[in-house]
Amino acid sequence: MTAPPHEAHPARPGRALPDTQQGMRRRNLARVMHTVSAEGPLSRAAVASRIGLTRAAVSTLVDELIRSGLLEELGPERPGRVGRPGSALAVSGQGPAGIGAEVGVDHLAVCAVDLRGRVRARAVRYGSNRGRSPEPVLEQLTGLVGQVVAEAEAEGLWPAGLAVAVPGLVARDGRTVVRAPNLDWHDADLGALLPADLPPAVDNEANFGALAELWLGDGTPRDFLHVSAEIGIGAAVVFDGRLLRGTRGFAGELGHVPVRPDGPECACGGRGCLEQYAGEKAVLRAAGVAPGEDRVGLLAGRAAEGDEDVRRALRDAGTALGIALTGAVNLLDPEGVVLGGALAGLAPWLLPSLRDELARRTAGPACPVSVSELGPQGPLLGAAHSVVRAVLDDPGAVAERA
Repeated sequence: MTAPPHEAHPARPGRALPDTQQGMRRRNLARVMHTVSAEGPLSRAAVASRIGLTRAAVSTLVDELIRSGLLEELGPERPGRVGRPGSALAVSGQGPAGIGAEVGVDHLAVCAVDLRGRVRARAVRYGSNRGRSPEPVLEQLTGLVGQVVAEAEAEGLWPAGLAVAVPGLVARDGRTVVRAPNLDWHDADLGALLPADLPPAVDNEANFGALAELWLGDGTPRDFLHVSAEIGIGAAVVFDGRLLRGTRGFAGELGHVPVRPDGPECACGGRGCLEQYAGEKAVLRAAGVAPGEDRVGLLAGRAAEGDEDVRRALRDAGTALGIALTGAVNLLDPEGVVLGGALAGLAPWLLPSLRDELARRTAGPACPVSVSELGPQGPLLGAAHSVVRAVLDDPGAVAERA
């Protein structure tokens, strides 16, 4: 797992700990947890050296974290060090786990991630959720959550929280889906429909995908635009290692940026939106390919075989993406753009026209465009890891319950 930068639990902005002795203790517990998570296994002496506290102070903090089940001792450090070997510390492979869930247009998914960042349980249900009311969808999701929690508990884990990724606009309360056009949901209070014993933090799927890229991506910059796609297209803006959310929390709606103002009507009520040219449904239609269960695999396979209709559809989608991204790149000047979600699997045929459009239209040097290694798993992993990060950011809250 990666070290800070800190990002508060996405749907629940973190409260600053009070500047008191108790607040200082909780901040130091977090420093120990983040250090061991990022660099461990480490001895107490090594942790003290990293964070600038005395060995005695660190030892007291470590003992508290061990009692809480957040750290564990692995035994003496490897031989070859000068002096008496210390006991190596690592974040616990048991104890708290982050439960991540995703509501997709054509699937539901849930996973459990331990403090070491390992996925310990996963469940997926395929089937269209378009046009279904939130109640039956979330009833099925609750069933998957229960299944994953039971599997995690059988391995010595317990749920530290639940975070849910959705393809829509989420209010600042972190539970209400204001609008999800591709689900046809409006003002849906997901918090009232999910397990009361595990209050959910709900956020846009692109935001969770961006956080997964920030925390888990190899060499991801601290300032970037993350673009992801399933049926629709979403984006998230990360600057200085933090999400740019906007006044109402709606920042990043790239899919509804118009690329041709006189184009076809969109589910959002506008015309000529990016989704009408680069969303999966639009690409399948332009390629003359009937929708199937593995739509991305089908498109990628035909493109690799030289199907010119598919390649043309993907080139046109890349051009539309380039047009929409040009405005964002010119306005925000990020270090790079990261393609995630379904787009990652189609990158070989999208990127040439996308990069050409960006290079032709941007005011400054061409903005680098890379492909996420997380692909469509990004939002689900980001949701689960947001809970894990919340534990690392405030382990004192867990210690007080232990």
